[in-house]
Amino acid sequence: MQNNAKFVVAGLLIAAAVVYIIVSSTGSTAHFFLTIEELRAMGDGAVGRNITISGAVLGDTIVYDSSVPRVTFTVVQVPADPKEVERAGGLAMVLHEAVNDPDAPRLEVVYEDVKPDLLQHEAQAILRGQLGEDGRFYADEVLLKCPTRYEEDVPDQVEEP
Repeated sequence: MQNNAKFVVAGLLIAAAVVYIIVSSTGSTAHFFLTIEELRAMGDGAVGRNITISGAVLGDTIVYDSSVPRVTFTVVQVPADPKEVERAGGLAMVLHEAVNDPDAPRLEVVYEDVKPDLLQHEAQAILRGQLGEDGRFYADEVLLKCPTRYEEDVPDQVEEP
């Protein structure tokens, strides 16, 4: 009976240790998906945290220095809710309206790597990285999608004879 109690206690300790490791490692590597407004609302609490944001690339702000390599650009806020994007006319329309809205929240991005091929005006950028103390977003990863490049052509309907 005492041997069974020892195994139960040992099993509970091992299970607790595994749960602790999972929770602590997930918390330290988690990325928070935020809009630019939400990021700004966090204030200094956002500095240095792993964060994921999305925005529309403002094409005339793209500056690439191939000698470093480093690319800087500005992203403009887009809605985070897919239903809101759909109601606004789709991703291409949302991106177009965002870059043409002078009052939309903007964020300067620094990416210490070669310039991605799809980095262009009105592309959707999903950025993972940290907000610096200087207010710029230092991206570790840049994922881009250009909606016009991936639009599917609607096939012509063929009438059956």
